[in-house]
Amino acid sequence: MKLHHFLVAFAALILAFIVWPSPIAPEAYDPPADPGFTGPYALNDALQFAEVLPLKDGAGPEDVAVDGEGRIYGGLQDGRIVRLSADGKAQETFATIEGGRPLGLAFDAAGNLIVADAYKGLVSVAPDGSWSVLTDSVDGKRYGFTDDLDIASDGKIYFSDASDLHGQRHYRLDLLEAMPRGRLIVYDPAAGEAKLLLDGLYFANGIALSQNEDFVLVNETGRYRITRYWLKGDKAGTSDIFIDNLPGFPDGVSANRKGTFWLALASPRNPMLDKVHPKPWAKALLAKLPASLQPSAIRHGMVVGLNEDGKVIAMLHDPEGKHLYMITSVEEAGGYLYLGSLEAPQIGRIAPPRPFNM
Repeated sequence: MKLHHFLVAFAALILAFIVWPSPIAPEAYDPPADPGFTGPYALNDALQFAEVLPLKDGAGPEDVAVDGEGRIYGGLQDGRIVRLSADGKAQETFATIEGGRPLGLAFDAAGNLIVADAYKGLVSVAPDGSWSVLTDSVDGKRYGFTDDLDIASDGKIYFSDASDLHGQRHYRLDLLEAMPRGRLIVYDPAAGEAKLLLDGLYFANGIALSQNEDFVLVNETGRYRITRYWLKGDKAGTSDIFIDNLPGFPDGVSANRKGTFWLALASPRNPMLDKVHPKPWAKALLAKLPASLQPSAIRHGMVVGLNEDGKVIAMLHDPEGKHLYMITSVEEAGGYLYLGSLEAPQIGRIAPPRPFNM
């Protein structure tokens, strides 16, 4: 009798789980076959030789910026932006964005630290640590998940809004849903105006301008690809695919303005996620589970070097993620690549590798 009651209760629980509304309305997506770590993506242990600068307090320096004095900045999960000395030993809180989550970072020509804050929008932090919001909406629609940015020589700030529905805390839901909710936007500080350049992106993430600023890249994390938006020339105002079918989730991308882009792959492709993507009903059920039971990042450090034609010219791995993992940004400065992470309590640093074709 007790077993009977248990089975009835269990069946009722399963039924309730099935009929309970899902937090997402997913779209079917048939991802291309994972290329794996072959060819230019072949495994190595290069990142295991990187220097690690541990944070004394806090975690998740998702992006990293370096100022003219070689000091290192990272935005943390609790809204603080920390500043480290060049050797990483001296650390202090540079600014705190109350209620924010600073992600993308870049210095403008006046020495202000421009921040893509997941909750506040595009924020400017003055050298004294005070901050103000530059823009929090475009065309009357608020940003849902301000993510990354790059700044052009004319002062215009190109940035991404990853999703207009799912905020940073629920990024897994956006990836499961596979709906084109991301946007590429430009903000002109001189005019104080934001302009929508491109919408319909699948989790718009990293942003980087080309050497001649004739195009800007925007990572589409939810499609394993990078989209290029043309700013100058005959193709101005149009977009195309810069590189497709990456072996991981593209997160941050940056440019050294000498013809090389550095791309952070936060995790290898998750086989379970690729299998359920064509099945909206399965994704709707998965979205009801606790985050710990949903498809998650695989612990593996990865950095890709690309030239301006979209060709892979460098690849760095930490295959087991023991040294560096969930790398979400790569910034070249002062003869180093600085590596940020959404979750790790540290910043990585390594000399740029020699390109494949040299």
